[in-house]
Amino acid sequence: MTERNAGPARHGGTLALAAARTNGAAAMFTLSGGHVFPLYDAATHADPPMRLVDVRHEQSAVFAAEATARLARSPGLAVLTAGPGVTNGVSAITTAYFNGSPVVILGGRAPDYRWGSGSLQEFDHPELLRPVTKRAWTEHETAKIGAGVAEAFRLAATPHRGPVFVDVALEALFGPAGPDAGDTALDAAPAGPGSGDPAATARIAGLLARAQRPVLVLGSDVWAGRAEQAARTAAEELRLPVIANGQGRGILPPGHELLVTRARAAAFRQADLVVVVGTALDFRLGYGTFGGADGTEPAAVIHVMDAPDQLAGHTPLAASYAGDLVAFFDGLISPASWPGRPAQVPWAADWLPQLGAAAAAAVAADSALLTSAASPIHPMRIYGELAQFLDDDAVVIGDGGDFVSYAGKYIEPKRPGGWLDPGPYGCLGTGLGYAIGARISRPAAQIVLLLGDGAAGFSLMDVDSLVRHRLPVVMICGNNGIWGLEKHPMQALYGYDVVADLQPQCRYDEVVRALGGAGEMVTEPDGIAPALDRAFRSGVPYLVNVITDPAVAYPRSTTGI
Repeated sequence: MTERNAGPARHGGTLALAAARTNGAAAMFTLSGGHVFPLYDAATHADPPMRLVDVRHEQSAVFAAEATARLARSPGLAVLTAGPGVTNGVSAITTAYFNGSPVVILGGRAPDYRWGSGSLQEFDHPELLRPVTKRAWTEHETAKIGAGVAEAFRLAATPHRGPVFVDVALEALFGPAGPDAGDTALDAAPAGPGSGDPAATARIAGLLARAQRPVLVLGSDVWAGRAEQAARTAAEELRLPVIANGQGRGILPPGHELLVTRARAAAFRQADLVVVVGTALDFRLGYGTFGGADGTEPAAVIHVMDAPDQLAGHTPLAASYAGDLVAFFDGLISPASWPGRPAQVPWAADWLPQLGAAAAAAVAADSALLTSAASPIHPMRIYGELAQFLDDDAVVIGDGGDFVSYAGKYIEPKRPGGWLDPGPYGCLGTGLGYAIGARISRPAAQIVLLLGDGAAGFSLMDVDSLVRHRLPVVMICGNNGIWGLEKHPMQALYGYDVVADLQPQCRYDEVVRALGGAGEMVTEPDGIAPALDRAFRSGVPYLVNVITDPAVAYPRSTTGI
């Protein structure tokens, strides 16, 4: 990286920018703040300049960086100014932490020479961020900034991946850098995942050989670890029924004979062996308790993750593996792991067809609601219509409660890397930031943002960012005028509800138009498809505000408590 002739002398921001670019950062997501001006100056005068994307709330900057990280599988970069700039980003940083997303957050910081005397926005950020990052620290010397930022990128990208925070004292970031400062140790390649234990793989293969009703769960880290093809190959060779979770969705395409996500309840109740790869045994998976239906024994559980500290410690495991996920799947089908494997595995004759039939029955049972003519609109009708518009490479983003729960059930990506949701932390407000990052990462693909009306209130002002940066996104708001995740459960518990109502038929589409985009409100089911057609053809940020029936509640088996 070199500076343009018009640029100023090298400073701490130049060193940080060089390290970020050397380690793969292609864009800087931020909200303007004086403490981090040198980073903007360096991005502007780099050759070529780094793309600067400024947003209306710092959480959107971090969410955008996380979206690029999750889609490109390379660390994203967010820059937050000191004090409230950093604290505004904490929920987004925490989301990245729970998602295992490699994001580097560079923060501004009050000057060391005034520390303790009440400088503007003086706050010791790393103390706050250590619990929700892989590491958080301060750089105090200009000459060390380049190596420090490079180390942040290395840590973020090393399995198990996650966010890393570095703030820089103001005088170090603004301070001049000598001609040789920062020219070494900028390329800090991440450590690869541990190669894993072939003996552990063989033990897992042995358990699989004795199973009658196995299930394979594929989670987000399978995609993040670039193991999606190895996972598909292993599933197909072993004829394993597959349930997809998070960004594991799309590894097997819709309609694949092994994909039984729609039969997950039956699969998890009746399984005798569940192999969970690349996701936590958290509330989304019943905390790792499976089987036991109809008097059967509880299922044996195998947990496979990319790092030892990610293996479940709260539930008994029959076996585990920590390390490279490609090596795991390749090893699972190796003759060395499963000598004498039969040409026909035991579950292919009965268990797999049973789950396939259950999945097909679930799809058939839903057809009436996906085409429902009910008024007010049933939210499932939206997904019945949307499915007709989605390209194979579409990226669908979910940000909401009940409305987006339907999306997780009825929108099945055709390819891996086509789905983004907030993940297990459940933070609302991810949507606009994710949409910004997704549009930049996938400039030629459809980007579709699904918003609940509650979620829209957290980040809709960042439509302004979409407009300013010319980032077309189709937004669909399922607007039922309530906090659905709270209203219905509170009524069930207490017979009444409070603080669970929003403005009926709120004109979020008019908000988008006022911010420079386009949109419309839909109140009848036959209006959904024409509105979606206009949205996809528009080439601008466009919100379809669909008024749905507040009496419809997504059927839940758990609240995660």
